[in-house]
Amino acid sequence: MSQHKTSILVTGSNGLLGQKLTDLLLTYPNVMLHASGTGKNRHPISTGYTYHTLDITDVDSVTKLLNTINPDVVIHSAAMTMVDACESEKNTCDQINIQATRHLANACARRNIHLVHVSTDFIFDGLKGADYNEEDVPNPVSYYGMSKWKGELCVMASGVSYSILRTVLVYGVVADMSRSNIVLWAKGALEKGQPLRVVNDQWRSPTLAEDLAQGCALAALQRARGIFNICGKETYRIDDMVRKIAIFWNHDPAQIHEINSESLQQPAKRPVHTGMSIQKAQDILGYAPKTFEEGLQLVQQQLLSLS
Repeated sequence: MSQHKTSILVTGSNGLLGQKLTDLLLTYPNVMLHASGTGKNRHPISTGYTYHTLDITDVDSVTKLLNTINPDVVIHSAAMTMVDACESEKNTCDQINIQATRHLANACARRNIHLVHVSTDFIFDGLKGADYNEEDVPNPVSYYGMSKWKGELCVMASGVSYSILRTVLVYGVVADMSRSNIVLWAKGALEKGQPLRVVNDQWRSPTLAEDLAQGCALAALQRARGIFNICGKETYRIDDMVRKIAIFWNHDPAQIHEINSESLQQPAKRPVHTGMSIQKAQDILGYAPKTFEEGLQLVQQQLLSLS
């Protein structure tokens, strides 16, 4: 008797996490993968799965796709994540992060589809300090954080079987280099000898995109119910994180100039300290992230393979 394959739909598959999910899920012989994104498929591998062009804010298109492929699990990685853009483009942010999530969760609930929803540390104000756990009460300080918290509430209210995965400051490499992040930004500026102005009053747990993909896959295949923190195991002050990047690639840390958050005058406020405890994900899901050093080594290998 043939083993039943788990059919998984990934939204936002052109993003950094989406591409890493495609890479990972293609290695699972018991998974039938469907990927969806806006526009054409940007993943260099186009075989072994089906790609669907999808606007997640278009309810009819989402409904039609779910009816067509009837997946067992949806991993919802599509989101508007540019924090300052969310502050200035609130309607667009609402459509993508709240309304699309509500419709998707309701549609999954009606079809008994398990939903893995990717959320963020920015739902917190960062005033607690280290080790936020899954029970801590959200209090967003930006419109982006508020939209992602409202998205979580939509998932919880829908009656769907869900895993909500909260992550932090994701970094990694995609083949077409279309996605930047703190590691690639810092490395690029250091290589050019540019001075880097980096905040010294915010703390984050940098998360390797491959690790976040692993957490999503574990939650999807186990149909794990509840909220899980899926991020890196170490928390750094952001200027110290960038110093580690400088030292790893043999650049002069003297290029890094400490500033406070106020002096950046960003439209959106950022939480101060969002280190998160991953104990629950380790115990229940078997989540096992790399260290930041190991993550940088993987990034280096991938950059060398692209050059």
